[in-house]
Formats: sequence, C-alpha cells, structure tokens
Amino acid sequence: MLYRLTKTVSAPVLHLLWPTTVTGHEHVPVTGPAIMASNHLSILDSTFLPLVLKRQVRFVAKSEYFTGNPVTALWMRATGQISIDRQSPTSAQDMLDAAAAALGRGELFGIYPEGTRSPDGRLYRGKVGVSWLALATGAPVIPVAMEGTDKVLPIGATRPRLGRVNVRIGKPMTFSGSERSARDRRAVTDEIMAAIQELSGQEYASSYAPSRTQDK
Repeated sequence: MLYRLTKTVSAPVLHLLWPTTVTGHEHVPVTGPAIMASNHLSILDSTFLPLVLKRQVRFVAKSEYFTGNPVTALWMRATGQISIDRQSPTSAQDMLDAAAAALGRGELFGIYPEGTRSPDGRLYRGKVGVSWLALATGAPVIPVAMEGTDKVLPIGATRPRLGRVNVRIGKPMTFSGSERSARDRRAVTDEIMAAIQELSGQEYASSYAPSRTQDK
C-alpha cells in the first residue's frame, strides 16, 4: 500500500518536472518473475524505472540508505528496495539470495550488471551475477536502457536538474546452461550486455567500471 501511495503521489510530479518517455512496456510480463537488467547512469535510475512500470520492481540498496536520512529511508522502503550490508563478506551472495527469493515469489527484480554507475557515459563490461540469477532461477531477462538520468543528476551533483528521461525496454531473453559454469555465466552476461547496448546506443567498454563506494 505504501508503494502504491508513493507512486500515485510521486509519478505526476516526476513526469511534470522530468518528462519521461517509455518504449517497450509491452515486453514486461503482466505476472510472473523477470529480471530487469539495466544500464546505470545515475542514482535516479532506481527512481525512474519503478515509477514508469505498472508492476513493482525491487532493487538491492546498501543498508546505510535505510538507517540514515529518514526521508531516504522512507523512500527506499516505499519503493520496495532490499537492504544489503555491503560491508559483509557475504554481501554478494546475500544479494543473489535476496534476488532469487524475490523471483521465487514471482516478482520483478532490477539489477545493474555493470555493478556501479558509469563514470563517463559508456556501457561497461557486465558482472556475472545477472547470468547466475537467470540460469539458477529460469527467470527471463528483460534488457533496459536508461537515457538522460545522468543529465538530471550527474555523479557528484546534489540537486537534480530539469531534463528529459527516456526508458527503453527490450524483449525478454531466456537462456540455457548452468549457473555453476563460468563459461555459461560469462556468455550469458555478454549477450545481455549486447542487448542493453543495442537499446542504449552507448559506446562499449570491455573493462569493468571503476568501483564507487557510494553506489548501489
């Protein structure tokens, strides 16, 4: 109920200040699990994507967001974010377990395969957590391209700027193979990143994006 209330109140304001165009919404299943695999340009990606989808989509967010600023904490809970302790030595597996549980409940789970925000607008090599989820759960992967969120809130900025946002959603992708196979995980991840690149038109960087400790 809190999620629906937050979306009802926030969506008109966001669309007014930041006109958002969505294409490919028909590719999101009406029911059942799916993995929304998106490029990552801004912290606001996790705000705009949930608010343009008819279904609730969950993301993993670091636990500090749930215990710091009360407004941020309320927003995280209202939009269905899953708290993970990034300082824990098992945080990566905790994230995958939380994601698999959400998919097992038939939910949408959002993930950024790059692992962090792009520092320069390029699309970086994907990490294999997304393919592990796809192969372990059998859930389809839906590629997503966010555009314009980095102009609204660039890295280092504290206040959003006016601007337009585009969200492009691709066709569902299904895969065969084993989550225990490093070769299968790498091949599936690369295929997912190619689909995201086709939607976004970003230049591809063959290396992993440099880590930023404040990112989701």
